[in-house]
Amino acid sequence: MIRWECHPYGELTPGELYEILALRESVFVVEQRCPYQDADGRDIHAWHLMGRDETGRLIAYLRIIAPGHRFPDPSIGRVVIVPSFRGQGFGKVLMLEGIRLTQDLFPGQPIHISAQHYLQRFYEELGFSLVREGDPYDEDGIPHVEMIYPGRRP
Repeated sequence: MIRWECHPYGELTPGELYEILALRESVFVVEQRCPYQDADGRDIHAWHLMGRDETGRLIAYLRIIAPGHRFPDPSIGRVVIVPSFRGQGFGKVLMLEGIRLTQDLFPGQPIHISAQHYLQRFYEELGFSLVREGDPYDEDGIPHVEMIYPGRRP
């Protein structure tokens, strides 16, 4: 069972912010061996969705960025599951909760993502589609594709 919390940046406690940054760094920088600037200035324009297990440990996270700070529409990014919890369906549950919250915050608006190319099929199964056909683009040394979710409920 996952317990969800979602807070705008200004309401995060220092401890929550530390947990978020530590999880993102452990996966996106260390595990994926991709040195990049995680502190990209967008966190302050975002809502931070945290999923905790029964012990209170942060196991799932994503951020919802307000329109105009990444894409013209709201966007979801930094989607991450703790490695020991992968392969159990938590990624899908996290994204469905993120879509629901994004649509609550920005009703009727489509949702953009910049997805790692190897996860394209996963996002298509959730209702996202490619913005444009063609080759993936490089983002921080990893192939990505731009995808969009229509402005309706899942």
